[in-house]
Amino acid sequence: MTSRLVIAEEPSADPKKVTELASNLEAELARLIVGQKELLRDTVIALISGGHILLEGVPGLGKTMLVRSLGQALDLSFSRIQFTPDLMPADIVGTNIIRENSGRRDFEYQPGPIFASLVLADEVNRATPKTQSALLEAMQERTVTVGTETRALPVPFFVLATQNPIELEGTYPLPEAQLDRFFFKALVPFPSETELLEIARRTTGNALPELHAIGDADAIVAAQRVAREVPIAEHVLRYAARLITATHPGRTELDSVRRYVRYGASPRGLQTLVLAGKVRALLEGRFNVAFDDLAAVARPALRHRVFLQFEAEADAITTDQIIDEILEHAKKES
Repeated sequence: MTSRLVIAEEPSADPKKVTELASNLEAELARLIVGQKELLRDTVIALISGGHILLEGVPGLGKTMLVRSLGQALDLSFSRIQFTPDLMPADIVGTNIIRENSGRRDFEYQPGPIFASLVLADEVNRATPKTQSALLEAMQERTVTVGTETRALPVPFFVLATQNPIELEGTYPLPEAQLDRFFFKALVPFPSETELLEIARRTTGNALPELHAIGDADAIVAAQRVAREVPIAEHVLRYAARLITATHPGRTELDSVRRYVRYGASPRGLQTLVLAGKVRALLEGRFNVAFDDLAAVARPALRHRVFLQFEAEADAITTDQIIDEILEHAKKES
């Protein structure tokens, strides 16, 4: 494949500041979160990309602690929503209430906890699909509509949701439209024995490490602007498009995709690959996107956008395995 020279325009802000912000944020979170380097990197990439992230893992792995720590490390307004089966949409977006003023009764809007820059949707799949859908407009449009009025959410705005594996009792699968609005889906692995020992040392004493704010809303917005200015060559962009196309059983020659995949990734998957690749390039000290950047973010960007057949579950095939095979096939073609 013939490479093309891409002349990068001068960014509106210093890319080194983005790298410094990301490195400081990862280091600050690592003071409290043991291990999980890949998870921390994925979280930081999603934030700088301006996207929401879904964290999945069994209870007790520190998903909620990670999001709380992120709220402490960034000088952003923070709110937590505990999703339960009896939670209603109005409990999230707010509602109009009747207030009496000088003998008159008027409706007054009472904002819900969604009106914060950093929103923790804790155990999001414990709520019913009706309640889960209350996040759709907020995550996509960054607005909330109650009655006939539409209100803008703070800038920046992030939803960091945690969910338990759907095999656990009392969970409701997230609708495909909801999943597609998450920029990344990150899996929280069980810690190693060494990491377990360190967790015990840090959490069973008299005090936990105190985190300090190392960034604010302006720094995040500036980093997002710089990330979008990172150039991507035409052949790298075509590579990203081929990855997305290869997830569709009717448009690929891969037998595993034809056999195990029900639906492939949407155009949002392509947007996520490209934008996350730009951020990763910045974090690696480059102002251009390489094939390796796209490959590195493919799993968290696509694992929740590729839907498998029942046969895949019977054969113990995971979406990550399918994505890895697509990457290997695309590498041979490049």
